[in-house]
Amino acid sequence: MNTTHPVDTLPEVVAAYITAVNAFDVDAIMATFSDDALVNDVHREFAGPASIRAWARRELVDDKVTMDVTEVVPHRSLTIVRARYDGEYDKTNLPDELILTSYLTVVDGKISSLIILHNAPAPY
Repeated sequence: MNTTHPVDTLPEVVAAYITAVNAFDVDAIMATFSDDALVNDVHREFAGPASIRAWARRELVDDKVTMDVTEVVPHRSLTIVRARYDGEYDKTNLPDELILTSYLTVVDGKISSLIILHNAPAPY
């Protein structure tokens, strides 16, 4: 899992998700998810279209979140995307450069699960 791939190797729906986030377009964000999708954003779970739409509206679109992809690592059925996040969200106690890791599972051309974590460097 140590091979980094360029952004242009992203699955089409993952690239569409990132584009939609950066465009602050909740409908385009929702179009990338399956009907039974699950999102876990820093240990908070959102399941199903209504919950995911509310999360996307409040925490991505309203907060004007942008993602600048720094690394893509395919790992079996996962696409791991590390990105520099910015926006108008509360940055209290966050590092100046916020890098979050997204673990995306794609099934039948749609995102079925998205897990977003602020990882700490491995101690070894």
